[in-house]
Amino acid sequence: MWSLSVVLNPLLFLLLFGYCPSVTIRPKEGWQVYSSAQDADGRCICTVVAPEQNLCSRDAKGRQLRQLLEKVQNMSQSIEVLNLRTQRDFQYIMRMESQIKGLRSKFRQIDSDRKMLGNKNFQELKGKMESLQPLIPVLEQYKTDAKLISQFKEEIRNLSGVLMGIQEEMGAYDYEELQQRVLSLENRLRNCMSKLTCGKLMKITGPLTVKTSGTRFGAWMTDPQASPKNNKVWYMDSYTNNKIVKEYKSIADFVAGVESRTYNLPFKWAGTNHVVYNGSLYYNKMESNIIVRYSFETGRVVTQRALELAGFHNTYPYTWGGFSDIDLMADELGLWVVYATNQNAGNIVISQLNPDTLQILNTWNTEYSKRNAGESFMICGTLYITNSHTTGAKVYYAYSTKTSTYEYTDIPFHNQYFHMSMLDYNARERALYGWNNGHQVLFNVTLFHIIKTEDDS
Repeated sequence: MWSLSVVLNPLLFLLLFGYCPSVTIRPKEGWQVYSSAQDADGRCICTVVAPEQNLCSRDAKGRQLRQLLEKVQNMSQSIEVLNLRTQRDFQYIMRMESQIKGLRSKFRQIDSDRKMLGNKNFQELKGKMESLQPLIPVLEQYKTDAKLISQFKEEIRNLSGVLMGIQEEMGAYDYEELQQRVLSLENRLRNCMSKLTCGKLMKITGPLTVKTSGTRFGAWMTDPQASPKNNKVWYMDSYTNNKIVKEYKSIADFVAGVESRTYNLPFKWAGTNHVVYNGSLYYNKMESNIIVRYSFETGRVVTQRALELAGFHNTYPYTWGGFSDIDLMADELGLWVVYATNQNAGNIVISQLNPDTLQILNTWNTEYSKRNAGESFMICGTLYITNSHTTGAKVYYAYSTKTSTYEYTDIPFHNQYFHMSMLDYNARERALYGWNNGHQVLFNVTLFHIIKTEDDS
């Protein structure tokens, strides 16, 4: 029985190397083993980190290849200069060839009849000699160029040897083969990511500010159940006295302010803790503990149901108020609602809902006061609660519905704009959507995963 614990950033899709249980991972493929141990069941656990794709540009082979490429480029430029120069000199020598032949015939005449060597012939011979004088530096340059060419030949010979060595180390892959290998590894990564359905929250980074719009309070979201081609964004400004939902076809349209559709809900909402799940909007009806399911496809309410005993209208809100008593959310395991009751002394209650009927499937009572919570979100059946909605907030408490146990945590996150009125997890994007004082932001999350091998039972 074996399993492999992997620390991966779920939003980081630029990883070069993936893990597939049926494939052996070699150190060459970029995995670094940080530690190894055994868990309580005796299974081997290894903590590994997969590098980002752009790290490949900084490895030793990458640097060496770039240096060699620069050297080849420099040599090519120098050879080009030599080529132009030798062509020019060759043309000059061709022009001098006829003069050399004429000088040779003149010497033969003089040698055959020395008596004919008079002043006139002497001056003529002298002139021809002077015209050939510029040929001397040209020939000298030829000697220099010949030496340079010899040096370049040696450099190229050495360079070829180094390149062959690197090619052997890399497995004699040419560019096309390497490209195919990268694509194969990326496919393996995607297969690996599809197995990473659940994990424990380890870190929150960001935020990325997507847009600045609306009031201090509001909600924006995408559908975690939507197909990969569906990237619609829904926007709900304010926490009360509003029932207008704006729809955008994509994040780009949302940033540009290009609306594709507007929905006028039959009931106003309370708070900012709404969720879109499988094509429907789930929200708390204003001044009630009623949950409404509204279909975007039909533009009508599908069902609504009272959440019995749940406090509402600022009875048990989060620390910032805003009628945030009832918080609807979704994760990898389904649809959830977080609230508080008098029966649980105002502490947080977690219920899993049937998305179609809104009936409660199961309920867990925690010991964390709802009024002391800044915000909360579900990841893989665990509720994570922040201790504040202002600067310095951190994830302070986690309750697992799988084990019905809790633990205190210390996971900080950057509350960049000082007031958080919405913080929800999107399982498809593996990100936290936030409304941060009139700024729509995204936080990246790092989860700790257990990847089970085929031999694990």
